[in-house]
Amino acid sequence: MRLEDMILVSVDDHVVEPPTLFDQHLADPYKARAPRVVHKTDGTDVWLFEGRQLPNIGLNAVVGRPPEEYGMEPTSYEQLRPGCWNVDERVRDMNANGVLGQMCFPSFPQFAGQLFATCEDKELALALLRAYNDWHIDEWCGSYPGRFIPLSLPAIWDPKLMADEVRRVARKGCHTVSFSQDPQGLGHPSIHDEHWNPVWQACADEGTIVTVHIGSGSGMFFTSPDAPVDVMITNTPMSIANFASDLLWSPILRRYPTLKFALAEGGIGWIPYLLERADYVYKHHHRWTHQDFGDKLPSDLFREHIVTCFIDDEFGIRNRHAVGIDGITWECDYPHSDTTWPRAPETLARCFEEVPDEEVRKITHENAMRHFRYDPFAHIPREQCTVAALRAQAGDVDLAHRSQHGGTPPTPDTGRPVTTADIQRQLASAFTAPIAD
Repeated sequence: MRLEDMILVSVDDHVVEPPTLFDQHLADPYKARAPRVVHKTDGTDVWLFEGRQLPNIGLNAVVGRPPEEYGMEPTSYEQLRPGCWNVDERVRDMNANGVLGQMCFPSFPQFAGQLFATCEDKELALALLRAYNDWHIDEWCGSYPGRFIPLSLPAIWDPKLMADEVRRVARKGCHTVSFSQDPQGLGHPSIHDEHWNPVWQACADEGTIVTVHIGSGSGMFFTSPDAPVDVMITNTPMSIANFASDLLWSPILRRYPTLKFALAEGGIGWIPYLLERADYVYKHHHRWTHQDFGDKLPSDLFREHIVTCFIDDEFGIRNRHAVGIDGITWECDYPHSDTTWPRAPETLARCFEEVPDEEVRKITHENAMRHFRYDPFAHIPREQCTVAALRAQAGDVDLAHRSQHGGTPPTPDTGRPVTTADIQRQLASAFTAPIAD
């Protein structure tokens, strides 16, 4: 397939929430207590909530910078490409990249809404969570019908409230909820506990897919403080395999035959071995571990229930049938440092050189449309959704790298690799500058 003819839907991107997030979606009694953006004397912006500073609003939102300026330093809105937080500019950047649709994960509330879960006043927490979801569905996604897949955050501290919110947002057309890859690491029961059954039932009833992003547990995994940060960047996507294995061996997929999960930003190249190993374990050990999959294997349940995605994974695409061709989706990861913006079609074209057009269509948009209940063609004619048609609307979008002088680099240019300790010190420094008056 010619890259100009592809239709691209990304199921993992990120939004840097604008300062006006809670203005229109939170009742007056709560507004004075809502998180708000404050400017610091060092020129950075942070969210302030219950006396806590939440630094690094961009969370590595470095799209558009020269690669040598990548890092994790705290940022201001002024330093970010406007498409990070302005929906009008986001759509222009999507057009320039030939991308029709996106699903956008949160930044400062964290992937599973951990910020709201830590709020002691649970009435306030629920009001903030619902306001966030309404902003995301009605304002961010609603501004451009057909361009976004809405994603809700969970009331993860209470499974009944979480189930109620799943049902509430489903009535608004949102059929995806973000969840944690390690709820136990966040102080909640593991997914093996029946504690979560009301949630799974609500998702099964509403046709809501549970989406689990890497780093949505207790944080990124660092092997040691002096390990090069490249170790963390390499290993983190594959860490989602632990959740996948938990899910396979839990009773969830067997108990809820219509329930689906999506693994975000985990890649796909590792999956064939995980499935081969799981099937071997089942055949070799089930008589004493007392697992019962009936006439199926763990790999069958994986392909029936789990949606996967990749950014750039030539090995995974070569082995796509071992992964499960009907469950593979694509992601752009805008505006983070792994993103392929603005050359995503060119990157994908390399992966798809020997892939039949029918399978390209599944991977680039049809699987995403089916699993996430997303129908862009109800709003936009199909012929206007191709890479070529979208890029034709973006001739005035500036694609040049722009230096943002984004704070202090993690380590001076001494020639030694940046370590995880350097990154941790860089993040910790965000708390030292006072808030401007």
